[in-house]
Amino acid sequence: MIELTPPVPVSLGALPSTQWLRLWKRARRSTGILVGVGLLLVLILAALAAPLLSRYDPVLITPKDRLKPPSAEHIFGTDQFGRDMLTRTLYGGQISLQVGIVSVALATVAGTALGLISAYYGGRVDAVIMRFIDVLMAFPDILLALAIVAFLGRSLQNVMIAVGISSIPLFTRIVRGSALSIKQMDYALAAQLIGCTSGQVMLRHVLPNVLAPLIVVTTNSIAGALISGAALSFLGLGVQPPTPEWGIMLSEGQAFLRSAWWVTTFPGLAIMLAVMAINLMGDGLRDVLDPRLKL
Repeated sequence: MIELTPPVPVSLGALPSTQWLRLWKRARRSTGILVGVGLLLVLILAALAAPLLSRYDPVLITPKDRLKPPSAEHIFGTDQFGRDMLTRTLYGGQISLQVGIVSVALATVAGTALGLISAYYGGRVDAVIMRFIDVLMAFPDILLALAIVAFLGRSLQNVMIAVGISSIPLFTRIVRGSALSIKQMDYALAAQLIGCTSGQVMLRHVLPNVLAPLIVVTTNSIAGALISGAALSFLGLGVQPPTPEWGIMLSEGQAFLRSAWWVTTFPGLAIMLAVMAINLMGDGLRDVLDPRLKL
């Protein structure tokens, strides 16, 4: 009688180059990833090249050019202070995209660390960490960010910290849930038996196997962080005038929705395009990294 042995789980941290190549080929065939990455790169490059793409000063007030509609001279028109809207939209992208990326990076690092420690040690350590996460989750994200900014003060750095802290619970719970099952796998148990320390097991065997869901969540969270940062600026708790930022540009232009539609339309379109690009990229990565699709 032939005995059938179950397949041995393989750690994603040691994937062969052929499997990484297969994932890369699948990613290149994903329309969502290609469109999302391409659109996001255009927005990032346009923001970085703002001094080259526009000859106007983003904060210089020119009363004679006040509220001019879009034209050959001012492609996106001008605002209530005569400032070129194209220039301010380009420069505003530098801050808005920075808030989304930096705040999510902060949340990813902190949430991943807390999730791994909570799942691996369990017991009282797990209880303390998860009760702290429960307290954070008791508040809506934007309300928690508002409270943190109000406590720390109004500045770009504090906005990124506030948005990052409000996103930590999501990463902690996802990493903890994945790590709880992964640490029971044969390769993780074998690593403990041969004398690997707790840190080595978490970094070499557990962490690589939570990267797939973590990458997808991180990508999609950038869109939410961008909107949260813009919302804080819209409410007057983020970047302060006259610094160009998409959220504060919407706030300044809301009084001119009827008479000068372009003041709010173009910053709003910039936010929409950035969020759409990030969501397309995140959905594409989810499809590529979904283990069920590998069958």
